[in-house]
Amino acid sequence: MGSRWRAAICGAGLALGVGGICAAAPGDWSSYAGAPGGGQHSPLTQITPDNVGRLRIAWSFRTGELGAGLPDPERRRFEANPLVLDGRMYLVTGTGIAFALDAASGRELWSFDAKISRGKHYSDPASRGVSFWRDAQAAAGACRERIVFGTLDARLIALDAADGRPCAGFGTAGSIDLRAGIDVQDRPGDAWANYAVTSPPVVAGDVLVVGSSIGDNRGHALEQGVVRGYDARSGRELWRWDPVPRAPAAAAAAGWQPEQAATVGGGNAWAPLAVDPALGLVYVPTGSASPDYYGGERLGDNHDANSLVALDLHSGRRVWAQQLVHHDLWDYDLASQPVLTTVQTAQGPREAVLQATKTGFLFAFDRRDGSPVFPISEVPVPATDVPGERISPTQPMPEPALRLARHTPLTAADAWGATPGARRECAALIAGLRSEGLFTPPSVRGTIALPGWAGGVNWGGIAVDPQRQLAILPVSDLPMQVALIPRDHFSEADYARHPDQQFNDMQGTPYYMRRGMLGSSRGVPCVKPPWGRLVAVDLRTRKIAWERPLGTLEERLPWLPLDVGTPLLGGAVTTASGLTFIAAAADSRLRALDSASGKTLWDAKLPAGGQATPSIYAVGGKQYVVIAAGGREGMGALGDYVVAYTLDGQGQEVVFQHGVAARMATLGLVALALLAAVVTLWRRWRRRRRARAGSRGNG
Repeated sequence: MGSRWRAAICGAGLALGVGGICAAAPGDWSSYAGAPGGGQHSPLTQITPDNVGRLRIAWSFRTGELGAGLPDPERRRFEANPLVLDGRMYLVTGTGIAFALDAASGRELWSFDAKISRGKHYSDPASRGVSFWRDAQAAAGACRERIVFGTLDARLIALDAADGRPCAGFGTAGSIDLRAGIDVQDRPGDAWANYAVTSPPVVAGDVLVVGSSIGDNRGHALEQGVVRGYDARSGRELWRWDPVPRAPAAAAAAGWQPEQAATVGGGNAWAPLAVDPALGLVYVPTGSASPDYYGGERLGDNHDANSLVALDLHSGRRVWAQQLVHHDLWDYDLASQPVLTTVQTAQGPREAVLQATKTGFLFAFDRRDGSPVFPISEVPVPATDVPGERISPTQPMPEPALRLARHTPLTAADAWGATPGARRECAALIAGLRSEGLFTPPSVRGTIALPGWAGGVNWGGIAVDPQRQLAILPVSDLPMQVALIPRDHFSEADYARHPDQQFNDMQGTPYYMRRGMLGSSRGVPCVKPPWGRLVAVDLRTRKIAWERPLGTLEERLPWLPLDVGTPLLGGAVTTASGLTFIAAAADSRLRALDSASGKTLWDAKLPAGGQATPSIYAVGGKQYVVIAAGGREGMGALGDYVVAYTLDGQGQEVVFQHGVAARMATLGLVALALLAAVVTLWRRWRRRRRARAGSRGNG
């Protein structure tokens, strides 16, 4: 269906108020994660388990963003999930440079630089993509179709999809200052910028809804985590919703101390949102109130922080909410996009919204009223020993089969390392820290968090295969440690004693905070791998269908090309033909797996780390898989690549080596080396045996 006809039908559907009539063409990838309700699924079937081995590079493109001028270029992040509509691809770098490309060739059509300040450090220097909006009421002309995205300096920008020029009628010259009406703590001369937008706005009808990213460990009284709805045409603010109830009566009812709720910051939604246009509901995953690791200045359960909240799309009214972490002390933000899908249950199909968490839990709720589709229990958790803190005695948990991350306490006997010295070092480290399993609270002594704040299911989110009723999730089991340092005991010497860890001053509280990976001095985690797994959950039975380690150590140990399971950042994508595509691991590989079994069917070495979510699209009768390969600090090579693959592509293996063939060759060399070593040892043994026999015979 051509774009003109689809636009006309879409306009008629909006006029009649018919939800869902504006669905994208099957070959398009028109929203972040493929649809306004998420899901990371494509209905395309040209690439199959039988022919996926013929995938070759179709084209590659470089954005040119290598961090020039930034004070910390190694922290730049390229996490875009590219959109494709009518043969055009749209994406944005973490620094706010947007591109339109020809989706069949990778040729640049236009670019736009938001020109953020390059003299600042940004708390999360990322952007996960752009959104698309078509004005069904406008005739053909400038800005009828728009690309909208947020920036690290908290602007919401609308560009003409045709040429990349700012839409003059949107906000002020195509831009909205999202700092307006927010008590932003950053000042013009500050070295750090901590209030930003890192996920694309969600779009339904003529409404854009956007959250925010806040560097929330700086203190207690920080920026408010409001979610806002805007008119997509004019940029006028329609509504705003604050996850922290500021009115005293509302605060007390929601489990807050009213005087604390009046000043606390955070609770913001930095992950991508989801929307059900037919119901007129937008689903918002919120984070923790500030700061993350001490809650004495925000006593109570802290509703609606750490909650999945359904808001009315047109008014911002809170329709329902489910809190998934009470009184968060672990930085367990809801980091992944909610996913709308139909779950087949024993009572029949349920229109559900799935939510995964950093704890590695998978929850499901009825889209209309928030009632649980999967059972939830309040489970007792360890108590705090920190003066001034009051922890929730229980936490909501799904049934054990849906607790997907590693949660067991660690003892010195669990210590792991590549050498005896590393094991001894880790054993001593673990013995000195508090570890009582999931939700062990932070302490002055130091606490092990497993999974940590980057673990469980992060922004890579959930891919759903609706036909096979599979939810496929990247799960990280990376152990972390966190310690509270009494303010009057803190000194500069703490930095020297822990050079590889992060410190935050948590202003307004009695403590500084220190956190970092639980690892040896060689930078290796203190628990045995896997540190990252891909897990498939059967939504019908609520059981794990399969799981597997994902990621090799070949970047550090090229002679060991085996999937041991590295930490994962990025998402999977499923297809109707039964494939799952994912990069995410720390080995710079894009893989195609059999969705039914998790078996690797194809892989390819990327020019940089693939810490992003692939997109699937079709142009000119060909199906493509595309991924942003920008890497991430500590997870392989950095870069600025966009790489697209198709069946029987141009075969640029001279540039990017085909993964399976290369790894089979490496495995063959390893096998030959081992065989040669065994033969050598056998021959030496035979010689020694003969020598001994000869010596005995001559005696």
